[in-house]
Amino acid sequence: MARRNTTSLTPDEARELHKQALVIDTQQPPITSGIVFTPGMRTALEELAKQGRTRAEAAPVLENTLAREIQTSEEARQIYIDMWDRSGVTIACGTYSGFDRLATAFENAVRKIANAQAIVSALDDRMLIAREAADIERAHAENKHGLVIDFQNTIAFGDDFDRVDLFQGLGLRMVQLTYNLQNLVGDGCTETYQGGLTYFGRELVRRLNEAKILVDVSHCAEQVGWDAMGISTAPVIVSHSSSKAVAYHDRGKTDELAKAVAEQGGYFGVVVVPGFIRDRPGTSMADLMAHIEHLVDVCGIDHVGIGTDKAGPGPRTSSMVEYPESMAASLPGEFNFSGFRIQEHRQTPEYNMEGFEQLGDWPNITVALAGAGFNEDEIRKLLGLNYLRVFRDVVG
Repeated sequence: MARRNTTSLTPDEARELHKQALVIDTQQPPITSGIVFTPGMRTALEELAKQGRTRAEAAPVLENTLAREIQTSEEARQIYIDMWDRSGVTIACGTYSGFDRLATAFENAVRKIANAQAIVSALDDRMLIAREAADIERAHAENKHGLVIDFQNTIAFGDDFDRVDLFQGLGLRMVQLTYNLQNLVGDGCTETYQGGLTYFGRELVRRLNEAKILVDVSHCAEQVGWDAMGISTAPVIVSHSSSKAVAYHDRGKTDELAKAVAEQGGYFGVVVVPGFIRDRPGTSMADLMAHIEHLVDVCGIDHVGIGTDKAGPGPRTSSMVEYPESMAASLPGEFNFSGFRIQEHRQTPEYNMEGFEQLGDWPNITVALAGAGFNEDEIRKLLGLNYLRVFRDVVG
């Protein structure tokens, strides 16, 4: 499809549509840990920096601090809700297990979910956890904000299938099979060799189907995606990725896989991380629109959406936490379980995103969609209705 030449709505009209529409960010990892940087978080970080702690050591402390602040401080509650309100996002899919050590993954996932539940409980007049499609619709109708609890890895399950039901009971509704590296389920997109699902992984997909949890293949090796679609009795999704045909990146997906996801009733969310959607500096909304338009061509207008995967300034997924430059990412010699390598993944400082640096910039995406020529019905689908449809089909 050639790029549309006619703007469908003025910027003001697009922003008004954004306020009215159901908006779902299908990947916003730090939604209950780093979309704001409160006074309490700042004080805690200053003390941790004095102690010589690393960012990896600081992150859970800051997460716990935010949860406590929102329960005890009206100022913190207002800062947090103000960011949500500026974004116009109705529902955000937050990550509660990602790259981690096997020994601590289960405990960390439980802690993160407990903190999320504490935040939602403290803000129950404005927030909810989406356990079924009706909750998403209720949040929109009542002008509330909601969370979909997701995992971006399966290591919190360990080798225990019963943990699928345990976490489902805690609200888990979406699971990415691998992060970037290999786990018991299969290979990630940056692993040395790109294999498919293991026998264990095949059984896990079946268990996720039984638990009515969405199967996500965003960071997975391409073959893991194909294998998952071959086994899953429910549509498989890509919550946040990009098109390799538009800008090649290890994290992107081929047109063939994207089309197959759509043909099985799935969903493809497009990321806003600069280095993933453009192979050189100078990323702008035009690059995001290029991926969305291409994927709409490949998948159809009913199967594409947006999973920004970005919460703070700079080239990375990031957050609003202002870590001192002197604070090391991790202890010397520690293995990097994220699987990202700076030289391969274009996360150096010159890669920035013009028009989207934090959650509050979300309305700019809707303005850009209108500027690209998508009409109102198409924009509503891209903003949230497409994900709602697959969520309803799989989760109920």
